[in-house]
Amino acid sequence: MRRRTLPTRHPATIAVVLLLALAAAGAATHLAVAQDPGALRQHIDRQKGRERQLASAAARLGRLERAASRAVDVLSTRLAEAQGDLTRWQARLAATQRELRVTRERLVRLRARLAESRRALATMLRQRYTADQPDVVSVVLDAKGFADVLERIEFLRRVQRSDTLIVDAVRRGRNDARHDERILAALEPRQREQTAAVRSQRDALARMTAALQARRTALAQARAARLAALQNTVASRRRAQHELDRLLAAQARAAASHGPGGPWAIPWPIVECESGGQNLPPNGATASGYYQMLDSTWHGLGGSTPHAYQASKAEQDRRAATLWAGGAGAHNWVCAALVGAA
Repeated sequence: MRRRTLPTRHPATIAVVLLLALAAAGAATHLAVAQDPGALRQHIDRQKGRERQLASAAARLGRLERAASRAVDVLSTRLAEAQGDLTRWQARLAATQRELRVTRERLVRLRARLAESRRALATMLRQRYTADQPDVVSVVLDAKGFADVLERIEFLRRVQRSDTLIVDAVRRGRNDARHDERILAALEPRQREQTAAVRSQRDALARMTAALQARRTALAQARAARLAALQNTVASRRRAQHELDRLLAAQARAAASHGPGGPWAIPWPIVECESGGQNLPPNGATASGYYQMLDSTWHGLGGSTPHAYQASKAEQDRRAATLWAGGAGAHNWVCAALVGAA
């Protein structure tokens, strides 16, 4: 029965029960409230709430990690494409630079050949100018026959044509080389600019990819930390649940114990703590009987005597069973909390 003070007539009995309870609490698990089912249930509820929070956080981080992974894949694909474009533009630029170099070298050679041809032509012209011009009579008289005359005339014509063709060919080659050089010279800066632009895009994509990969790694680490904390919380909650189950089983076994003088309407450990199984007279708070019920409570339950201890054990059992109500009324006894029954 809930009382303001414990019975003063049997302190030894109560002290023994309290010492037993304290000894049992000392032999419990690492939880400071291991012998308190209510505190254990609160601890388990808190752990379950933390489990839900950690599981929700881990799930959210997992979704973010997967989204980051997909973004990394997309950026990696774009980065590979940009690298391919850069490689192609670098190859084009290198080829243009090679062609420009070859064209310039050819132009140098053609200019040298043109200069040489001009010198040869100038020399030939000077020789022709300073030498006597062969007339038809001289050619005919010096010739050994008509065929020789024709051959000499044709030879002079071929020399003249050859000189002209050589100069024209060198001039055309020089002009072609200059034309190619202008085209390639104009193409080179455009290709250089395009190569630089593609390289800039490639570098930007690389930086974005690296940053996103770092974010994905950070998300993975955070998720792993949440999962580790979740595992620890689950393990702690399971230990608490195991302790609670063990404690409830021990209480059930204790409650099933009839104790001396039984059977009892409430668990024997409570009876033992309240009265030691004795039909005690009223104490200063008016609690009396086997179940230490207050006079007000006894009368409220319809007790037939002024005090509970004056009634038979059978009546006290009935009244106590009504007050106990299958355990719902355990709070009416102070010892119910002391022995872990409330």
